[in-house]
Amino acid sequence: MALDPVVVRNDFPLLAQEIDGKPLVYLDSANTSQKPNIVIDTMAQFMRDSYAPINRSSYTLAANATEAFECARSSVARFINAPKANEIVFTKNATEALNLIVGSWGRTNLQRGDVVLLTHMEHHANIVPWQMLAQERGIELRWVPLTNDFQLDLSSLETLLRGVKVFSFNSMSNVLGTINPVEKICRAAHAVGAIAIVDACQSVPHSPTDVQAWDADFAAFSGHKMCGPSGIGVLWGREAMLEAMPPFLGGGNMISEVRLDGFTCAELPAK
Repeated sequence: MALDPVVVRNDFPLLAQEIDGKPLVYLDSANTSQKPNIVIDTMAQFMRDSYAPINRSSYTLAANATEAFECARSSVARFINAPKANEIVFTKNATEALNLIVGSWGRTNLQRGDVVLLTHMEHHANIVPWQMLAQERGIELRWVPLTNDFQLDLSSLETLLRGVKVFSFNSMSNVLGTINPVEKICRAAHAVGAIAIVDACQSVPHSPTDVQAWDADFAAFSGHKMCGPSGIGVLWGREAMLEAMPPFLGGGNMISEVRLDGFTCAELPAK
């Protein structure tokens, strides 16, 4: 069935307006996408008729809200072919997801002299957290350069990967549109014992995503770049790695029990 651009356009109410007497043409979805009626209407309906706390109370409204929340988690897991729904951690965006990896896994596993490999085409959300950890812990940052046609220069990847503990890279550049060979890069990282982290913000909205086929260890993306609301992000991680990570933030849903002498964490993915 052919996609009718008029029908699609009509589903985005913001595009009905004119600016300077001309129809609005929006070409900034790589930054953030506009929202279709189904998203706007569903959010309004939930706020109007169904709003209640998640995973905290047992009365009907709260139970229904929790069920919807966990169904969304399962839908996301299926969407990216994650093995288990409890490997899906909701964040406010991909920036928070990447900071969570660095702040929890990175602080636990990286020490002075350890090497993290990044690329010259990364979004700053996949650069600055590592730079902050480098200032704090003394880790070394190494970089994959670009070719003249704006591809990753993987010709010296074997050399660059020597001694690397983490290779964190994007699946598709937010500036160049370059599509990177995720599976190849993950294989190369694992061959030297490094973990592979994928910033998948740009690729998830545009192409099928299979984190198992990628063989990545973590992946992050945002809902607001794929016609979803703001404040919705996803961190996917291998269950064993998530289990071994200490909590990134304290309080709220991450606790199972709080005592004066300590606390007990909730199970994944809440912790």
